[in-house]
Amino acid sequence: MNGTTGQTRHQDRVWSVAEHLDDVLSKIAALDPIELQLLDAQGCVLVEDITVPVALPPFDNSSMDGYAVRAADTAAADRDAPVSLTVIGDIAAGHGELPAVGPGQAARIMTGAPVPPGADAVVPVEWTDGGAGEGPAAAMRAHSAAPEDAGGEVRVHRPAAAGAHIRTRGSDVTEGEQALRAGTVLGPSQIGLLAAIGRGTVRVRPRPRVVVLSTGSELVQPGEALGPGEIHDSNSFQLTAAARAAGALAYRVGAVADDADTLRSTLEDQLIRADLLVTSGGVSVGAYDVVKETLTALSATEDDGSPLAGGTVEFRTLAMQPGKPQGFGLIGPDRIPLLALPGNPVSSYVSFELFVRPALRVLMGLPDVHRPTLRARITDGIASSPQGRRQFLRGLHDADAGTVAPVGGAGSHLIKAMAHANALIVVPEETTEVPADSEVDVVLLG
Repeated sequence: MNGTTGQTRHQDRVWSVAEHLDDVLSKIAALDPIELQLLDAQGCVLVEDITVPVALPPFDNSSMDGYAVRAADTAAADRDAPVSLTVIGDIAAGHGELPAVGPGQAARIMTGAPVPPGADAVVPVEWTDGGAGEGPAAAMRAHSAAPEDAGGEVRVHRPAAAGAHIRTRGSDVTEGEQALRAGTVLGPSQIGLLAAIGRGTVRVRPRPRVVVLSTGSELVQPGEALGPGEIHDSNSFQLTAAARAAGALAYRVGAVADDADTLRSTLEDQLIRADLLVTSGGVSVGAYDVVKETLTALSATEDDGSPLAGGTVEFRTLAMQPGKPQGFGLIGPDRIPLLALPGNPVSSYVSFELFVRPALRVLMGLPDVHRPTLRARITDGIASSPQGRRQFLRGLHDADAGTVAPVGGAGSHLIKAMAHANALIVVPEETTEVPADSEVDVVLLG
């Protein structure tokens, strides 16, 4: 069967949303793991269980600025009858050699510093006179301004129980304990934990590299003046932002004119940095639908030595609104997935949410690839929905009230309504009308 005949058959078939998504995901696999430096691994999925090599904290340390003491020495301390202790020195964070605290003694200690031998409690500086011989201190005086406070005497106004204000060794995690499980997405807190246990690198599935380009000779870069018949290119910005929000490393390519040779050369140039390609526009049945023209020709020809040779991209009609025309295939020697989305802004964004975002999450190795879907009561009825098509309407979901309200109309060009929506209202193929106060499926976007 040649490419043209196969393409014609797929044009005749109407695919359901689920069929198209299943086909896309069946041809995509998680990216191979790599070892990355910690900050480069942010947003990536861990592929190994991480155990703790050394307990955290690795030693008993002070949780307050104050004085390391023997708790028994402070038992009788009172505001009117403070206990005087001899200060034997300072212990700052990072100190290795520690003075032993004997009966009647105290060591001035800083937050995070190791608790010295002999001490079993820390008295906060606010419970003392700070060595100044006056009332309760608000803070320690700087060592450079008052070096004498590292010696002399300190008066303690309140007792401290044994163990007070001490973070014991292993109180966070113990040696050999599991710190993180494989499958964890590494955010700031997880990166911090890995650093705390001494990991400089970690094995992860990398964030997918996504190249986004839009097509259309009418498209003008935002910030530039519009000529007759021109519009600003919003799709490439919207889709690049969506890919980044989904966890990908996304690269936006400027709008490509409706010229097959230009599009082909652009795609060839981008293959080297793409784990997935996303185009918008040019996939319908018009005479200037350049994406369809270029990639259909690619599928119908033999290997001509170009970087795109041997690829196969199919263009399909889906039983959905918006987003009826869709394209999908694998191109180049590494068979890079390409999803060709329609050009209307809402059609493009809805298509991204339904097909591209799940594909990205598969590439990342995440088990849950779909947005959360729940039931909600629709506040305003939907008078008409096309028979035989699954409709996705923009909606504003109120989690507290359990309701969703349609935002804007059904038009696929109404981008303002999309910007004010936080959900998609799903109207099944067999439903042509949705009464107010009935329950509907809602796909949460935030």
